[in-house]
Amino acid sequence: MVSVRTVDDARLLVVTPDGDGGLLEAGPPRPSVLERDSGAELHTVSSAGAALEALEAHPIDCLLTPQRLPDASGLDLLERVRKRDPDCPVVLTPAAGDEGLASDAIAAGVTEYVPADRRDSDLVPALERAIDTGRGQREQRAQSRQFSAIFDDPETYSWVLDPDGRVRRANKSALEAAVATGADVRGRPFADLPWWCDIEEGRDVIETAIDRAAAGELVHREVTRARATDEGSDGADSRTLEVTIRPVRDESGTVASLLVRAIDVTERVQLERDLRESEELHRVTLNNMTDTVLITNDAGEFTYVCPNVHFIFGYTDAEIHEMGTIDELLGSNLFDREALADEGVLTNIECTATDRAGGEHTLLVNVREVSIQDGTTLYSCRDVTKRKHREEALTALHRTTRQLLYAETDREIADIVVEDAPDILDLEASGVFLFDTDENVLRPAAASPGLKRLHGPLSEQRATADSIAGGVFVEGQSRFFEDIHDADVLSDPTTDIRSGGFVPLGDHGVFVVGSSTADAFDDVARELTDLVATTAEAALDRVERERTLRERDRELKRRNRELTRLNQINEIIREIDAALVQAETREEIEAAVCERLTSDERFSFAWIGAADVTDERLVPSAHDGTGRGQDYLDSVSLSLADGREPAVRTAATREVTVVSNVAKGLRDEPWRSDALSREYQSITSVPLAYDEFTYGVVTVYADEPDAFDEVTRTVLAELGETIASAIAAVERKQALLTDSRTRLEFDVFDDSFVFSRLARATGCILSFDGGVRLHEDGAAVFATVENADPDAIVDAAAELIAVERAQVISGGENGEDGGSGTVLLELSSPFLALQLADHGVVLHSVEATPDRTRIVVDVPRTVDARASIDVVSIAFSDVDLQAKRSVDRTTARDLRAELLERLTDRQLEVVQLAYYGGYFESPRARSGEDVAEKLEISPAAFYRHIRTVQRKLFTILFEELDIPARPA
Repeated sequence: MVSVRTVDDARLLVVTPDGDGGLLEAGPPRPSVLERDSGAELHTVSSAGAALEALEAHPIDCLLTPQRLPDASGLDLLERVRKRDPDCPVVLTPAAGDEGLASDAIAAGVTEYVPADRRDSDLVPALERAIDTGRGQREQRAQSRQFSAIFDDPETYSWVLDPDGRVRRANKSALEAAVATGADVRGRPFADLPWWCDIEEGRDVIETAIDRAAAGELVHREVTRARATDEGSDGADSRTLEVTIRPVRDESGTVASLLVRAIDVTERVQLERDLRESEELHRVTLNNMTDTVLITNDAGEFTYVCPNVHFIFGYTDAEIHEMGTIDELLGSNLFDREALADEGVLTNIECTATDRAGGEHTLLVNVREVSIQDGTTLYSCRDVTKRKHREEALTALHRTTRQLLYAETDREIADIVVEDAPDILDLEASGVFLFDTDENVLRPAAASPGLKRLHGPLSEQRATADSIAGGVFVEGQSRFFEDIHDADVLSDPTTDIRSGGFVPLGDHGVFVVGSSTADAFDDVARELTDLVATTAEAALDRVERERTLRERDRELKRRNRELTRLNQINEIIREIDAALVQAETREEIEAAVCERLTSDERFSFAWIGAADVTDERLVPSAHDGTGRGQDYLDSVSLSLADGREPAVRTAATREVTVVSNVAKGLRDEPWRSDALSREYQSITSVPLAYDEFTYGVVTVYADEPDAFDEVTRTVLAELGETIASAIAAVERKQALLTDSRTRLEFDVFDDSFVFSRLARATGCILSFDGGVRLHEDGAAVFATVENADPDAIVDAAAELIAVERAQVISGGENGEDGGSGTVLLELSSPFLALQLADHGVVLHSVEATPDRTRIVVDVPRTVDARASIDVVSIAFSDVDLQAKRSVDRTTARDLRAELLERLTDRQLEVVQLAYYGGYFESPRARSGEDVAEKLEISPAAFYRHIRTVQRKLFTILFEELDIPARPA
């Protein structure tokens, strides 16, 4: 049965065995004693199990139990309670106590032991002592838990030290930071731990702090650790620790231990440092910013003046305070008080203030209501004097820029800039130099009246460093002088200009400004001067671009006209080329050329003429154009001796003659008046020359001056070569068809001729009959050797560049006659036979001796023999014509030419080598096998080529020439 009674001081759980009528086993209790002496609140149970349940259900201050219980002994209950709550006070009251039971009870942890015989006197005091002990143990355990919670704080590094500084204990955070265990640090001197090896202040700081704490002093220190950020990294992460060492005293007041706590205060220290730097920054900013802050009370009296007030007003803050009120500084009625009360802030109030030196400043003032100490109104003042000046100057510069947009010349731009510069820059003197690229000088283009008054007229300056303007132009860098008399070079030392500025205008010149006062160029003045110069330079660039565009437009139009003319003349040239291809005779070529040239409306008359050496005059052979052309040719002198008329001059010099304006020098040459009377105002005459051979001249006349530009002249000159080439081709063609020809014999005295050099080198007679075999790089000839060993010819030919290869065909060391034979000479271009063939002339034979060389050529009837003589004369340095006679072909067709046309190059090579090698002699000098070996072909191929040549030769003889067979 459980009886519960409430008391004020304590809650007691009393265990009373069942069936016992009293409170305890010794008999009826005396409740009056407990109630009187303790005032306790009693809870009673009858068994040990019930007692444990009651302990679980309600907290109690003390357990009172006998030794004898129905379900256990009192000692058993004690052990079970201790396992549950080590701090619960337990009072054992056995009915019969003895020393053994008392000893066991004490060993089991009983709080008080009161035998039954001492209950009346000792029970209440024992309960009080037990309750006090329990409460003390609970408080001590709670304090221990609190200490552990504080000691094991993960944000704090904690250690417990002996008074001598050796480590007793370290919390988990401290061990993890040191990468150590408790055993690693226990018993070690605290100052020797790795924690303090890398502090900037040194380990002595820690040792001293421990000594002072051991003496009973609470010690605080801040230390900085340099902890490596990464393994192998050179950088370090500096951390600041706040270290507190607290002495712990025992009951006697002796220092029993030391509690060390270290907290990472890096962020706090950094914040404090940032705060100090911020405060310093604000202080420096406030002292050096150009805006000034003023605070006044309601009466306008200063309560705060910014230390930088002198930047605007020139006064110190103390002098501003002495002024008394804001009205003395900024003037009265600066703003409307009611408006400020309504808005709370008024911005950008413009006013004018005078500084200590008497200078006026334009200010923008912001006014705000505040409550700072005794101040109620805050004024923020900004000096906008320079900005105001800049705005006014920029407005004036804008007007100037608009004027410059319509300027068309460099001098007009210079005049505008000089006229407006005083308004923009507030400087009385200004001028402009413009660069003359032809003379390489800076020429004065414009000067203001102020510049003329202070300095006089400007003079030309060389674009060199010998003058300020010249040096600025060359270097491309502006120069400003506080006093121009201090400049290293000065064109006029007597000038009244003091301050001076020189700014280059790009490649155009130099802008000059000046003032009669020194130090007139502040930052604004320099900036504005550069702006004016930049604007002027842009205008000059624009005018130059427009001028360049106009010039390009004119050039483009000129080129378009040239292109049109070129297209027209190219069309004429194409028509002429087509006519030249179709022409069969020289007369057709010349007529077609004149007709096509005058089909262009630019050309009024064209004619072709050739020189008549006998009469020494130029003879017209074809002409076309206006009817005035024939009259002109009949009226002017075409004598080669006169040499004045353009066509005659070209025939004499073999060079292009151009007369751009016939009227120029009209009285000097008679032909000019004849040409001008027929409205011929420009003339071009070009030679008809091909391979240094002249076939005459073609002359073209136009009805306007300068009708023949460079392109037209070039085209006509090339046309002359084309016409000459066509004439040569026609004459070559006709030369093959004519039976009659003129044979010319020349004696040549030219050491460079290959046959002459070989004959002289070997002392032989070297000749060939005109048979030439052409190949890609030159020609091959079979030459006959007399009075010398053919091998000597081959050896001598090896030394000559003109001979690519030489080979003995017959004679020589292996021949029957070592003093004669035949050699094959491979000759490089150009070769005489090829040059003559280009002009229709055939090389008939060459015979060279050590003394002279005889050359025989055949000139067809259709080819001018006189011109052919010129061809040979041009080919050699010294040549004499020895004979001239006419020869006829003996057959209706040229057997040799016909045969050569039908033979391939290889067939001709084989039959020539066989012929000159003695294969056809009787007896044969060489067999077919020997000739085949020379040719590096098989004998079968040799015989096949020989039979083919014989068949073609006999076909021509007996079938096509219709030669009758002779009777037997």
